[in-house]
Amino acid sequence: MKRYVSLLLVLVLLAAVIAGCAPQDNATDGGDTATEGAGDAVEGGDSDKVVKIGIFQPVTGENGGGGFQEVLGSRYANQLHPTVEINGEEYKVELVEVDNKSDKTEAVAAANNLVSNQVSIVIGSYGSGVSIAAGPTYEEAKIPAIAPSATNPQVTQGNEYYFRVCFLDPFQGEVMANYAIQGGAQKAAVITQLGDDYSSGLGNFFRNSFAELGGEIVAEEQFQTNQTDFKAILTNIKAAEPDVIFAPSSIATAPLLLQQARELGIEAQFLAGDTWENQTIITNAGEAAEGVALSTFFDEGDTSNPAAAEFVEGYKEFINGNDEYLTKNGGDGVAAVSALGYDAYMVALEAIKAANSTDGEAIKDALKGVSYAGVTGSITFDENGDAEKDMAYIKTIKDGAFVFDKTVKTD
Repeated sequence: MKRYVSLLLVLVLLAAVIAGCAPQDNATDGGDTATEGAGDAVEGGDSDKVVKIGIFQPVTGENGGGGFQEVLGSRYANQLHPTVEINGEEYKVELVEVDNKSDKTEAVAAANNLVSNQVSIVIGSYGSGVSIAAGPTYEEAKIPAIAPSATNPQVTQGNEYYFRVCFLDPFQGEVMANYAIQGGAQKAAVITQLGDDYSSGLGNFFRNSFAELGGEIVAEEQFQTNQTDFKAILTNIKAAEPDVIFAPSSIATAPLLLQQARELGIEAQFLAGDTWENQTIITNAGEAAEGVALSTFFDEGDTSNPAAAEFVEGYKEFINGNDEYLTKNGGDGVAAVSALGYDAYMVALEAIKAANSTDGEAIKDALKGVSYAGVTGSITFDENGDAEKDMAYIKTIKDGAFVFDKTVKTD
């Protein structure tokens, strides 16, 4: 009898050992529910300390080029600063990247993906429309988001969880209207994309500022998303004989507009916003891009900021060290949106440190008091979550390259 009891005990112990060694399900693999402070789930147990930052960007679609440049800025920042200290302990910063595909519907799905992945804060997006679309998702999940270059005022309006590190379109529109007037333009045409918050918003701000400064808007034309033939609207614009044409469009659209305008014999100068600072526009438009003027957030040749000079040197090494990065970036030039992607990541780290937590609500509250000396300038936030920035760079395209013209500051 004792022999059978002993054998039974051995079998029970063996079963317990086997059960203890069996693999456990990863709690972060499934589920779509958004929970407050989801990032805190990684703090317990013996596992490595991790805080997740969501990268919410378009890497495909019509804004994929600019979105990828913004991603690169955040990746470079993460390479230099892969950890953050919380409560005296070192946490690894894990980037969770999603592609919003330059589409508002896809943007909501991508945002929900980040919520499911329990990120503590989000960086993105390139493109105001997708940022506006995803805003309610982040607000409901109580996860703060920082837009590096989304300039439309609606991104942060009424959403205390959305912040941005760039200037806004009312300022940008005024800057380009002043540039046109000071350059002697009396008549302007405006081309915008239907349904695109960035394009339509910036176009309106330029139009209003140009008129207030005494200029005349002689033509306003719109085009559809993914449209490739612009000759009909350009023919109307040619008949109006404008001195300048303001066309805040996507990177993909810009070369087509320029080439078709020149083919029709339009000689008016094209003006644009920040999205046109992309080398692929020059590559694809060729000589038709000559003379374009645009506003942007950063110039790699500006040596007045030591942090910026150090960033430019390191970032170029980073780009040149990866063939894919170099090709998709269009060379080793430093795009302004890459500098903003870097600054957004650094501001996120500052907020995490100040909050001393991975909880989204705590990080959101900490963001309001962040003051960071970034490569694109000093960054603090106003009551709307907007960066208090008052300077833009004007660049022109000359001899197949972006050339710095001047800086413009508000009063």
